[in-house]
Amino acid sequence: MKLTFVGAAHEVTGSCHFLQAAGKNILIDCGMEQGPDLYENPGLPIPESDIDYVFLTHAHIDHSGMLPKLAKNGFKGQIFATFATVDLCNIMLRDSAHIQEFEAEWRNRKGKRAGKPEYEPVYVMQDALDAIELLVPCEYGERISICEGIDIRFTDVGHLLGSASIEVWATEGDVTKKIVFSGDVGNLDQPIIKDPTYTAAADYVVVESTYGDRIHTAEKPDYIGEFTRIIKETFDRGGNVVIPSFAVGRTQEMLYFIREIKENNLLPEYADFDVYLDSPLAIEATKVFTLNMRDCFDEEAMQLVNSGINPLVFPGLHTSTSSDDSKMINFIEKPKVIISASGMCDAGRIRHHLKHNLWRPECTILFVGYQANGTLGRRLLEGEKNVKLFGEPIEVHARIESLHGVSGHADMNGLLKWIGAFRTPVERVFVVHGEDTVTEKFADTVNKEFGYSTWAPYPCCEVDLLTNEIINEGVRIPVKAKKPAQRRADTAFERLVAAGKRLLDVIYKNEGLSNKDKAKFETQINNLSDKWDIDD
Repeated sequence: MKLTFVGAAHEVTGSCHFLQAAGKNILIDCGMEQGPDLYENPGLPIPESDIDYVFLTHAHIDHSGMLPKLAKNGFKGQIFATFATVDLCNIMLRDSAHIQEFEAEWRNRKGKRAGKPEYEPVYVMQDALDAIELLVPCEYGERISICEGIDIRFTDVGHLLGSASIEVWATEGDVTKKIVFSGDVGNLDQPIIKDPTYTAAADYVVVESTYGDRIHTAEKPDYIGEFTRIIKETFDRGGNVVIPSFAVGRTQEMLYFIREIKENNLLPEYADFDVYLDSPLAIEATKVFTLNMRDCFDEEAMQLVNSGINPLVFPGLHTSTSSDDSKMINFIEKPKVIISASGMCDAGRIRHHLKHNLWRPECTILFVGYQANGTLGRRLLEGEKNVKLFGEPIEVHARIESLHGVSGHADMNGLLKWIGAFRTPVERVFVVHGEDTVTEKFADTVNKEFGYSTWAPYPCCEVDLLTNEIINEGVRIPVKAKKPAQRRADTAFERLVAAGKRLLDVIYKNEGLSNKDKAKFETQINNLSDKWDIDD
């Protein structure tokens, strides 16, 4: 019974944990890294085709975004998630594939003129559709027997529509260990969705630490008042409020706030102001929120629903689905609010809106979510004055603001409250999904607060869950910046490895060949190997 930490180890994104138990290979999350790597990561220790199941905590791309690549490389198992997470992944994975394809097309169009080698997307739309077909929807609170020796249960953890912590009961022989994966623990008193539900028992706990060294403001932030001020001051200058927003979760919260601003006439000077939701994904995600409101909305949001009010819709809301619609927004002179993805500004339509608004001193770029190290969003928040967008240098003259307190993540106290809910002795707490030094600090905080043995694993750290021994501490080698030629060589090697995996698949498919044909096939493979087997 072994747990290997593949992703989000001493890093904030790319969550992926590999559990080997009861003769099965299981992933808990399979996320995409957003922003630069800090440490070398060897990746999965087995071929993707050998994975039996994936247990998915929620739909955010840093937890789900590599599922299409998993399917592309041969995974055929089941992906268990809550009903709302399945609904969201149905649109988010397709959107991610579209972004991958678009980026590849754009790079290759530019690269062809420069004589550069072809860039291959991480995955394409068909890979996303293949992964979506493997999703299995589950109810909150129901203990599910996956196979002999593995049971799971999803608990609403209040981070995102459908988000969950996952309890895993793993049994080998007469020994059962319960591992609880926090996913992303939600902040208290978020609009729309419920507060986190806590879990009482665990042998091992794997907990995120995104805000493990920070405390949100003690008083409940005046989101509406602050948001109203920012809009008014920007409109008074004749500018636009541009909001880089995560299409799922944060966008719906912004719509919720704006509906309240309009309904209560908090901006009488601009009562009819326009809001442009420029994200096909966010538009579809908002529909998913509406479909799942009975199971996932909190009491306040449900009061609006029960009185016949859709809390995410209001006069002056315009949705933009086509690229032509998106382009036209920046030719509308009237001050407006533009909400567009992605939230960290590293992809998507938001980059076009930044290109048109960052240089204008009358405009405001309003950040409403976490910005990981190395992302454009983080650089802008930290005061960078010159950035490049689509190869064009842009001077930053717009006002950069953030809506303080708006976070889907629990702060340090919220995380400690979640851990403190365990009433049985915990053998060890593993701290993941945090910035490099934050994971260590929070692990130390948990140890001092509860006396639990704690560990902040590095990539590919391995733990024996039967003996509570750390077999391998993981890779602590910092990533070195690669030269372009080295990056191209790495890509070529990845393609070569993929070809090798395909050859192995072909061998297994031809198990029924006659002995004569098998011998012929063997000779061809050996001849090929002899040609390229070069001694050092």
